[in-house]
Amino acid sequence: MTRLMGIDIGTTATKAIVIDADGSTVARAERPTELRSPHPGWAEEDPGQWWDNVVGLTRSLPLDGVAAVGVSGMVPCVVLVDAEGGHVRPSIQQNDARAVAEVAELAAELDAADVLARTGSPVSQQSVGPTIRWLRRHESAALDAARTIQGSYDLIAHRLTGERAVEHNWALESGLWDWRAGTWAADICAAAGLDPALLPPVRASSEVVGTVTARAATQTGLREGTPVVAGSADHVASAFAAGLVRPGDLLVKLGGAGDILLSTDVPLVDPRLYLDFHLVPGRFLPNGCMAASGSFIRWFQRCMAGGADLSVLDAEAREAGAGAGGIVALPYMLGEKTPINDPLARGAFVGLHLGHSRGHLFRAVLEAISYGFRHHLDVFAELGARPERVRVTNGGARSALWKQVTADVIGYPLETLGGEAGSALGAAFTAGMGVGAIGDWADIDRFVTPGTVVEPDPASHARHEEGYMVYRELYDALAPAVRRLARSAGEAGP
Repeated sequence: MTRLMGIDIGTTATKAIVIDADGSTVARAERPTELRSPHPGWAEEDPGQWWDNVVGLTRSLPLDGVAAVGVSGMVPCVVLVDAEGGHVRPSIQQNDARAVAEVAELAAELDAADVLARTGSPVSQQSVGPTIRWLRRHESAALDAARTIQGSYDLIAHRLTGERAVEHNWALESGLWDWRAGTWAADICAAAGLDPALLPPVRASSEVVGTVTARAATQTGLREGTPVVAGSADHVASAFAAGLVRPGDLLVKLGGAGDILLSTDVPLVDPRLYLDFHLVPGRFLPNGCMAASGSFIRWFQRCMAGGADLSVLDAEAREAGAGAGGIVALPYMLGEKTPINDPLARGAFVGLHLGHSRGHLFRAVLEAISYGFRHHLDVFAELGARPERVRVTNGGARSALWKQVTADVIGYPLETLGGEAGSALGAAFTAGMGVGAIGDWADIDRFVTPGTVVEPDPASHARHEEGYMVYRELYDALAPAVRRLARSAGEAGP
């Protein structure tokens, strides 16, 4: 039986899976990774830890019959790669918010409408250009030492094969690639202070970029010569693994960040969204990403609840009821990406009084994250795109309350999945398509097990309408004060 391996370089863990091409999972494993924030708004990881995890995982899994490997990962995380395929400095993660001044500068210098039309992305906190300008300004020696710039999963494919490449969704989300022309945008690169020669060739997800080298085979236990495909952005791979194949399929990911993705047959280009290529050729995945979702919950658990078990917090929040007793929170704990694109946005709790409990506060956290998803649905609706089927995945999907709050706020039934539909599975399936071991993208249904459906409660949905309107008003109302505080704390330019 032909087997396939998928590897996912995630924010909190590196995961790997081995599947049979007929639709069964052979084995899976994961190892933790550490997200570091040495300064306010910074988000970094150690690429050496990613590779060590990959070696440990491949050594722990059955590799007999593995015919191809696919890798997925965070996007568009930035890794400066040296001549030997190692890293020059820690990665700068996609939710890093250090380049506040550089975002504003490039947005002012470039024609925003032209950049959006050509690259599918606005100049924002997630763009690679401002990160490069920040590096040129603050760590020029590190940038000068780089011979290649890649994303997380591209780096692992490079270490496996020795071949330079970036998958086309890293290119698309970088804000540096003219996706219609199929070339790096020389003028945008020049404005960022980036030599386009540092940017590798762009490959489609299922395209074979190379084969496992003798050195990588010795380290990982994979067979020398095993094909490795370009892979996929993690959110794209996980959406596909959750069965998002048809136009109108929507996925809500309750993870450390909050992703929401809609399958379409046309590109939706808007400054409030990201645009990605679907794994299925000819389709697209316009999407949004909230910088802090599950990480907001973990912050509350650690800093506000003394490390209380999440099941205890869920019970208290359930008792607090819809509307959190009149508290509305803002979840902008790492700035915010879509749909407001403001690295200086900050979290808040509004409406507090002495009668509130910890459960009210935690309920407000869950509702704030759900209001963020609702905001994205409003953007989709403005562009004429409405979901026909909504599925929910990731670690937060294990919380019955978080799923119910999400359903109640957005007003759609949520289809859960049996088992874990993850990015590593999507990467493995993509590898199978790349080498012909799997014949049709629709065959992903063999790996998808539908679970229960969470129906929205009409009364709670009605209650949340008022909370959502307040949520939308609070950002604009608080933004001037938040910016003053950011400047006083040295987190923003003049």
